[in-house]
Amino acid sequence: MNKSKLFFHPLLVFVLSIVALIMSLVLYIHWYMEVSTGLNAVMSRFNLDPDQVLESQTWVVIMVLSILVGIILMGIFMIFVYTQKTAQLYRLQHNFINNFTHELKTPVTSLKLYLQTFLKYELSREDRLKYIRYMIQDVNQLSDNINRILNLARIQSKNYKGNFSIVNLDQVVQKFLNNNNHLFQNCEINIHNPSGLSFPYRIDLSLFEMLLMNFLTNAVKYNKSERPVIDITFEPQQRELHIHFEDNGIGFDKNETNKIFRKFYQAGQSDNMSAKGSGLGLHLVQNIARIHKGKVIAESKGIGKGSVFTLMLPYKF
Repeated sequence: MNKSKLFFHPLLVFVLSIVALIMSLVLYIHWYMEVSTGLNAVMSRFNLDPDQVLESQTWVVIMVLSILVGIILMGIFMIFVYTQKTAQLYRLQHNFINNFTHELKTPVTSLKLYLQTFLKYELSREDRLKYIRYMIQDVNQLSDNINRILNLARIQSKNYKGNFSIVNLDQVVQKFLNNNNHLFQNCEINIHNPSGLSFPYRIDLSLFEMLLMNFLTNAVKYNKSERPVIDITFEPQQRELHIHFEDNGIGFDKNETNKIFRKFYQAGQSDNMSAKGSGLGLHLVQNIARIHKGKVIAESKGIGKGSVFTLMLPYKF
């Protein structure tokens, strides 16, 4: 950071403004006291009535002035906080646009390359089928990215009502894995239900499957292991059902625990090592959990030590 940017940093400007205002208040009080002392000396020397020269209201003036300065300081602080939050939101949106544009551009570029290959060369049936499969993967990636944006807008709409029905959550998870097994062929996904109970719950099936898809794809995307491992555990509590999604991925710092569910936020974006994706997946997950009257919490022992995401739902046993 060069000197000019450092000098105009909002925090430095904020501190300097407060210091300048406090110094102005101190100097004014000092000047006022000096003037009052001088006037009192003159009145004593010439035996003048104080009411004829200056009515003594020193402390009243100081108190009113202090209140006004306090109000000004509060206003400056509120403007500073608002400006910082706006700047942070701008940075997050800027990162989101850059990353999301990249996620859209990559499959489009890949599709263009495959289509140009089809035009220029005579390919064998085996090669054509191979390239077509690659193109289908790119189209699915594009579709997923677009759906993520549309789903977030739909969920955040005040008019969203959903289509809820009571189903067994353990069966829903197992069925989801069976139907999407082709997406996680290189992964080891285990379901654990030590209690042996079934867990009927009122859910919107499409939203709940979206939640599962985000949990699992994140566990694979943010993973440097040769074989990603995901353990899904159903743990009944007294008044809640906890569903843990534990992986052997890259994990995250503890100071990011409360940030990763923010819209556009990407874990690891400070060092640009693990930041990827659109930054909407976990924000979408948290919104889906709230629609189902629950919440999601995240835990990690640190970078490289995996993550545990827990879906907590109100449940009576």
